[in-house]
Amino acid sequence: MLLKEKLVDFLGYLSLERGLSRNTVSAYRSDLEDFTDWLEDNGFSDFGTVRRDVILDYLGSLKDIGMEPSTLARRLVAVKIFFRYLCQEKVIEKNITEVMDSPKLWKLLPDFLSTAEVDSLLNAFPSRAKDPLLFRNRTILEMMYACGLRVSETAGLSLSSINFDDEVVRVKGKGNKERIVPIGKTALRFVNRYLDDTRPKLVKNPMEAALFLSKSGRQLNREWIWRIVKEAAKIAGIGKNIHPHTLRHSFASHLLENGADLRVIQEMLGHADISTTQVYTHVDQRRLLKVHRQFHPRG
Repeated sequence: MLLKEKLVDFLGYLSLERGLSRNTVSAYRSDLEDFTDWLEDNGFSDFGTVRRDVILDYLGSLKDIGMEPSTLARRLVAVKIFFRYLCQEKVIEKNITEVMDSPKLWKLLPDFLSTAEVDSLLNAFPSRAKDPLLFRNRTILEMMYACGLRVSETAGLSLSSINFDDEVVRVKGKGNKERIVPIGKTALRFVNRYLDDTRPKLVKNPMEAALFLSKSGRQLNREWIWRIVKEAAKIAGIGKNIHPHTLRHSFASHLLENGADLRVIQEMLGHADISTTQVYTHVDQRRLLKVHRQFHPRG
């Protein structure tokens, strides 16, 4: 069932049956198109598979990029009304958004991870794991954190994406725009070992070009990578609500904390506008405060 088809039906319902104004329907369209785009980007094609924690992850990703609480609350209202409609129309069996309350919700939304938490997340899958799937999972997490990759970008990596001589990866981002991102020696070691020892145990078709493969030898999709991140967070015992974007957010936050230039971070993330990258500056307040106290005459 295509997500966008149900959205079109819902917007028609608001206009024709509920009699809402054109501007109101347009506002719902804008909010919900963003929501359905995000679901598709993360491997969802059926509203019946969307759980409460998935909606929390969506709202968390909006919080991560600096969306104001009032706008987040409005976005949640739009999603709740949409899901109420889907339940009425028997598209979904249960309205999972009924118990989602805005004031309590914000406490559940994810923040970026500390370096210690990232270490715990990565070590959820041991570096010496003999199970090829576990080592594949570790390699995926190492790549996502080392390069700040989106889940769709990770799934789309091919064998030719990695340049071992220059220690960089060629990433195809939004709008098929390509960018070059350094991998880092740690992640590169994992990729090397994965290619030498692990991928040969998974590959079924010698012509398969995808870097990360499923147990059946097919290209790993976004939904599976989503599950891998969730499983790692559970094993690591991290209480925060973590999703794939959390690693990307942590990548940018940690670079900034350690003095990286914002323009360089923008280039590595593939942001077209520096204002998108500037939302990460809010996580660097401790370093700014320390510098102010150290160097300002009245600090």
